Amino acid sequence: MADRPNFATLPDPPYYAVIFSSELDSSNPGYDEMAERMVELASEQDGYLGIESARCSTGFGITVSYWRDEASIRRWKQNTEHRLAQEYGRTRWYSSYELRIAKVERAYNHINSERR
Repeated sequence: MADRPNFATLPDPPYYAVIFSSELDSSNPGYDEMAERMVELASEQDGYLGIESARCSTGFGITVSYWRDEASIRRWKQNTEHRLAQEYGRTRWYSSYELRIAKVERAYNHINSERR
């Protein structure tokens, strides 16, 4: 059976989503450890709401982190340890990436409990 997705548990909107799409280089020593640390560190930040992430075998991935407001996102961007991870991403791990910030105004879901 395939792994079940881990959906973030989020409040009612509005809130913000930081959408990070990336392509990993073929060699990425230390990446997994840093990615785990960033999730841990982000979860300690004021305004952090949750995260959802997926990466395919070709190296393409999307991570969406959710934040209470834009001020929380700005503080996270300036976090010293996060800034180091950003630099390593540019110089060691990613062949390319795109970052988008969006305000979530509506959110819907469907959970089919018979399939879980």
